[in-house]
Amino acid sequence: MSQKFACSIKRIRFDENYQPADSTRLTTNFANLARGEHREENLRRTLAMINNRFNTLAKCDNPNADRYSLEIDIISAELDIEGNGQTFPFIETLKSIIIDHKTNQRIEGMIGNSFSSYVRDYDFSVVLPALGCKFNEKPEDFGDLHGKLYQHLVNSDVFKAEFKKQPVICLSISTTKTYYRTANVHPILGVEYTNDDYSRTDDYFAKMGLSVRYFKPENATAPLAFYSANNLLSDYTDFELISAISTMESFQKIYRPEIYNTNATAGLVYQPSLNFQDYSLTRIVYDRVERGQLAVKQGKWTEENFIKPYKEVLEQWAANFTVENANAA
Repeated sequence: MSQKFACSIKRIRFDENYQPADSTRLTTNFANLARGEHREENLRRTLAMINNRFNTLAKCDNPNADRYSLEIDIISAELDIEGNGQTFPFIETLKSIIIDHKTNQRIEGMIGNSFSSYVRDYDFSVVLPALGCKFNEKPEDFGDLHGKLYQHLVNSDVFKAEFKKQPVICLSISTTKTYYRTANVHPILGVEYTNDDYSRTDDYFAKMGLSVRYFKPENATAPLAFYSANNLLSDYTDFELISAISTMESFQKIYRPEIYNTNATAGLVYQPSLNFQDYSLTRIVYDRVERGQLAVKQGKWTEENFIKPYKEVLEQWAANFTVENANAA
């Protein structure tokens, strides 16, 4: 019989032939792009955006800006709660490999990047509305279970056997916060920004063991939020950082053009807004309205198929969980 709370990892290539698995959250950037009559064209153009952005940042010995391309795998992590072989799709992230077409080398890219979680949908789309929480209000234990499940996964022998480093999650900045440019400039990540308040999302990711820093890469219009358990500036290679920027900035240009595909760049003080009108659309079809609706549907699905059926075992496990005993949990 399988071990309780055992983790398993699956990979599927994100390319122009990608078709979402049945267990994939349909709100994910990559799943949304891979549907409908424009799916192959969407995927081809998205991958071209990612590769072009990578080459603009990886300038050394790359005069024609065409030396590198990325292979991207969707990493699906599942949990077997009762040890009976029945798994629940926990999170999906992305892992990239950089192809150097000059030397034919395969170079490690970032693990993490995008972040997709059914339990996160449940927390934000079911728990908060049910409690009547207003903007940035939350119960004290909000995100506790999700944070412990995440740390259980990334500290597991299964995850460590697949990936040498902890994930870096890269998200859009919040439209409810103001960001301030600092004098700190990183050679790859760009200009660092700080914000005026710790958001509910920041707190949620902190329970996953991740802290946030905001950087606006060269030629970007707005900063990205980088969530990491390790030292973002010293523990990752330049190529890993460039792979995260090129992948996630491309997704954000498609999904948040009012912030990441504008005709003006963030200034010393920056308040992002989805009502900003001076932006350009990519030639990639993306259904933002449906994404919002699906988050609620999939949060309720998680409640019925994971939270309620396993309520007692999840509560007991979480009460005894520590990062130190993660491998033995």
